[in-house]
Amino acid sequence: MGFLTPWAFAGLAAVTLPFWLHLLKKHKSTPVPFSSLMFFERRTQSSIKHRRLQYLLLLALRTAVLALLAFAFARPFLHTSSTGLAAGGRKLTVLAIDQSFSMRQGDRLARAKREAARIAARLRPEDKLQIVAFGSQVRMMGDSGSAIAAIEPTDTRSSYAELSRALRSIAQSAQMPVEAHLFSDMQKSSLPANFTDLRLGDGVQLIAHPVADRRVANFAVESVNAPRRVYGAAKARVQATIAGYGTARATRRAALVLNGRELQSKPVEVPEGGRATMEFTSVDVPFGLNRGEVRIDSGDNLPEDDRFYFSIERAEARRVLFVHDARNQRDALYFRTALEAAAESAFELDAVPEEQTANLSPQKYAFVVLSDVSALPASFEAALRGYVRAGGSLLVALGRESALRPRVPVFDEGIVDTRYFARDGDRFQTAAWLDTAHPSIHDAGHWDDVKFYQAVRVNPGKARVAARLGDETPLLLEKQLGEGHVLVFTSTFDNISNDFPLHASFVPFVEHTANYLARQEEGRANYQVGSYLELRQAKEQGAAVEVLDPKGERALTLEEATRAQNIPLTTAGFYDAKWPSGRHELVAVNADRHESDLEVISPETLALWQNSARETRTAAGSSAGETPESKPVEYWWYVLLAVFVLAVAESLLGNRHLAVDKEAA
Repeated sequence: MGFLTPWAFAGLAAVTLPFWLHLLKKHKSTPVPFSSLMFFERRTQSSIKHRRLQYLLLLALRTAVLALLAFAFARPFLHTSSTGLAAGGRKLTVLAIDQSFSMRQGDRLARAKREAARIAARLRPEDKLQIVAFGSQVRMMGDSGSAIAAIEPTDTRSSYAELSRALRSIAQSAQMPVEAHLFSDMQKSSLPANFTDLRLGDGVQLIAHPVADRRVANFAVESVNAPRRVYGAAKARVQATIAGYGTARATRRAALVLNGRELQSKPVEVPEGGRATMEFTSVDVPFGLNRGEVRIDSGDNLPEDDRFYFSIERAEARRVLFVHDARNQRDALYFRTALEAAAESAFELDAVPEEQTANLSPQKYAFVVLSDVSALPASFEAALRGYVRAGGSLLVALGRESALRPRVPVFDEGIVDTRYFARDGDRFQTAAWLDTAHPSIHDAGHWDDVKFYQAVRVNPGKARVAARLGDETPLLLEKQLGEGHVLVFTSTFDNISNDFPLHASFVPFVEHTANYLARQEEGRANYQVGSYLELRQAKEQGAAVEVLDPKGERALTLEEATRAQNIPLTTAGFYDAKWPSGRHELVAVNADRHESDLEVISPETLALWQNSARETRTAAGSSAGETPESKPVEYWWYVLLAVFVLAVAESLLGNRHLAVDKEAA
């Protein structure tokens, strides 16, 4: 107990007032007439009777009223726990079951579910129950025992920070104490980098039920580095890293499997608690999309991480349509040379004069280039529009011939004028600003020394400007059209309007632009569970993208297939994605290998986490005999209520004694 305003006890001095009223009041006698007092002996009258206390009950009531008033103004309070759990009050019990990838080890998840069912069976009728399953995210499973049985292991990485955030939210909405039971392998790698992310909310008590009390040795295929595509007759090379977590020095057998068939195998020696890198060379990859994996014979109780998936495609070199003015062959020569030098035979260039494009279909090409064309057949331009809107890509280079047109083909923005700069002296323009985040530029080197003698000024409209000349003329623009995009270079590739083809930055520019337009950089050999696969870049609705998950089931509803910008990859295995443009991707997905390290949280760290709630005594704190943090609860108004009752009693008793005194008089 304590007092918020202890100085108010100075009011206890008023307790002397009732004693003055009862003890020191003047004695009054009724005068009696008498003829003479001369025959009476003079003596002192005794005052002992007058100093004797009378009406003791009334005195006690008056003293108590004044003392309680001073006590109330001192504002007394008591320290009480905010949770009310120890007092047996009503509470919300949360059973949080870890369903991350590491819970696949042995029978960890089964043990966690059995322990959770045992806790649920012991709950009191007045308590509420909420069952949650968590990995990288927290899912509310319901408030019945059947929800525990419905929890299955996933391939996601567990996050104790996400669990703590969910518990804070649950406590805030429940408006009652929360007793959270955690059933997990208490994996150290699940802790956040910032410990404050583990903070529990007010009224949350965390009780841990570990299903693992020590680190378990585990081998895993940690990563695989493989090419996404190989072209022609080229052989592939696959590198793999084998890791041992808490393991002794050992030799494992690693095998390369392609489409379910083992192609190569070799032993690999893994150092104690370390990593070993090995390589499979001269891998002959069949044409088409291939499902690959590297396997090891680990002999541990977590076989799911003994394989690592990757996808690899063998394809013929993709064809690129290069439409140009028949009088100018230099632009096709420079572009083809840069393409062949950079892309390792990934593309073959078909150079076609603009007059011969009437019957061409752009659908069979990876992307299309229009290099300084003055006029296009109407049928081909219409086909180009449909090709781009369906997901194709177009690169337009503008020169003297194309500047005669009022608008840029397909791009549909107006041509303002043509800017000419002299070749002699310093009268030329350079690229004064580059958007290094654009895929065509980010690794293309510096353009500072490239001289531009001619550029076509285009109204950018809503297009993205990726490069500008010194006079603010847009040099590189991009616009999204439907599912595809159009890239406009406002100069040429022929070493006439500029000297760009003579600089080292030209080849990287052509390489990155080709990969970007052909969407070669969108695919990776493997992804990680929890990442996203991009389905479309445009925000508008488009044609449906078909995606099959590793079980062979459709991963998207019909509405999602036409609207979704991306899809989360939640399961290890292969996702098969097909686009209306003909693009086909086999996406390999693997669990986060942080889950393969089965080291557990130290008892000290666990105790700190449990004690992070500001107003609760945690399980660890109770066992250590620590004093829980509490808040003061004032009860002065109870004291004032007692003062009121005593005042009424004093008034009634005082009136009674006053009436007796009047009768005696």
